[in-house]
Amino acid sequence: MMSSRWMFAALLLLVTGCSSPAAHNGDAASAKSASGCDAGAALPDSDAALKQIRLCIDTGKRILPFAVELADTPEQQARGLMFRTELADDKGMLFPFPRERVASFWMKNTVIPLDLIFVRRGGTIESIAADAIPYDTSPHASGEPVIAVLELRGGLAAEKGIEAGDKVLWAANER
Repeated sequence: MMSSRWMFAALLLLVTGCSSPAAHNGDAASAKSASGCDAGAALPDSDAALKQIRLCIDTGKRILPFAVELADTPEQQARGLMFRTELADDKGMLFPFPRERVASFWMKNTVIPLDLIFVRRGGTIESIAADAIPYDTSPHASGEPVIAVLELRGGLAAEKGIEAGDKVLWAANER
């Protein structure tokens, strides 16, 4: 007869061995439990009546949570953060694309400076266009195809230590 200690150890091995592979491969599901940041969680709609979710950035040193508005439709993406006069440090806007593409953004009709964070498939940051100048019509483009662009308050990426190669986590970033 097996002792209770051995039975517990066997059960623990069985449960660990049968857990979902997603829990071990660095995707958004494992990021939720590992970081304590509930990446992808639905939040109440924004004041602009846009859907919001929790997004987390893993800098390698810490996990930074944000409430981001989703610019899902072409109309929402065309408007973006135009005409907004402020953006809190824990807020942002995410522009997810249906497929990878080279992304190019400008600041026409955008009142506040923004950091434009270009996100590759899988969630790593490809590049950051820091402190994009309000009203400027010069394009800010990714250097390669990306799956999304995240806009944060201008200068926030540098202040928080967010850099190319860091990981952005949200529910759909494994498209």
